[in-house]
Amino acid sequence: MELILWRHAEAQEHPDLAHGQPGDALDLARKLTPRGEKQAARMAAWLDRQLPDGARIFASPAQRTEQTALALGRKLKLRDELLPEGDPLALLELVQWPHGKSPVVVVGHQPTLGRVIARLLHLNEEDCPMKKGALWWLRQRERNSAMQTVIVTVQTPELL
Repeated sequence: MELILWRHAEAQEHPDLAHGQPGDALDLARKLTPRGEKQAARMAAWLDRQLPDGARIFASPAQRTEQTALALGRKLKLRDELLPEGDPLALLELVQWPHGKSPVVVVGHQPTLGRVIARLLHLNEEDCPMKKGALWWLRQRERNSAMQTVIVTVQTPELL
């Protein structure tokens, strides 16, 4: 199985910095900045060339993740399991890791995406921050009768 984890591109700051919380209504309404729109477009152009037609695309219903995913120009499903502060195990269940047949792209948030990566690579959760707009492509494979998660690539929009 192939799992592509894509963090939303740069977004506007939360309008209530002092009291705002991840996942509150104001947070979910945050849009991409002009720089974020460029990041999303650059990563989407690269990703579109790599992805097969049958790839499934899931995104958090937050405005900034939906905008990031829409840059790819493919059908997508918005899923509440991917909201900010989501459960990494719920994400893995949603994508049917490691038994899913088609590649899956998940457009979501930190720290959830980093926690999923850490879990799959057997790292400490704190050891896997993820840059805005970045993408991690992971693959599950069998090697010497053991299942392994391998890193296919890590991309950032600035390096494309």
